[in-house]
Amino acid sequence: MSGSSASVCVVFGGSRGIGRTVCQHMARIGYSVVCASRQRETCEEVVKNLTKQTEGEMGHLSVECDVSEEESVVAACQFIIERAKRADVLVNAAGVNKDSLLMRLKSNDIRYHVNTNLVGSMLTCRGLLPLMLKQRRGAIINIGSVVGSVGNVGQSAYSASKAGLIGFTRSLAKEVGSRGVRANVLAPGFIETDMTAGISADSQQLLIDSIPIRRFGTVEETAHAVEFLAAASYVTGQVLVVDGGMSMAGGI
Repeated sequence: MSGSSASVCVVFGGSRGIGRTVCQHMARIGYSVVCASRQRETCEEVVKNLTKQTEGEMGHLSVECDVSEEESVVAACQFIIERAKRADVLVNAAGVNKDSLLMRLKSNDIRYHVNTNLVGSMLTCRGLLPLMLKQRRGAIINIGSVVGSVGNVGQSAYSASKAGLIGFTRSLAKEVGSRGVRANVLAPGFIETDMTAGISADSQQLLIDSIPIRRFGTVEETAHAVEFLAAASYVTGQVLVVDGGMSMAGGI
């Protein structure tokens, strides 16, 4: 599936980090982009800059959405259905992470991880599947994490939500594959974003030493992986790990 003036890429969590870069990259290769985020002004800023790069038949749209709130997701999906009228690629990049040992983690924090990282993606997929099924084509790319497969100290809630995302995505791939819709997980390792910026210099160096490529990844490299999954028409139900070999080397 290649970008064209008629192709639409919807990115939830598109106002920052990986999601923002995915918006920029997909616009550059020819997609009309719908940027969805709970940060309305930032989302509008992203779209304003995208319009200067490329503009398809629809142009680019922004929509406010908090994926942890079902009513917000339903409203955003309805907006997309009415305005964009199609969804060729859906990228679920909205996510939260609050490191803490389980015994110190508050119940509200556990629910927030699950509602945002897992349930939110389920709701956006449910909301936009009617478009994809009608089109008989579509690529769903859920942004997971390597810790969803291998776990990590202090990230029990985050890891659980990302592990659930794998099971959900593989089940969905089986449900909708016969209708031309694919679903995959992109699982980044340590990527240079605001989430990793708070890691101390010493801890960053220890992590880098455990990565065969000897550096953190970039958001641009992750966006290229999204492009691959959007175009890889015979790939579904898979987890594409983008971590510089860290999990392979036992670095986490």
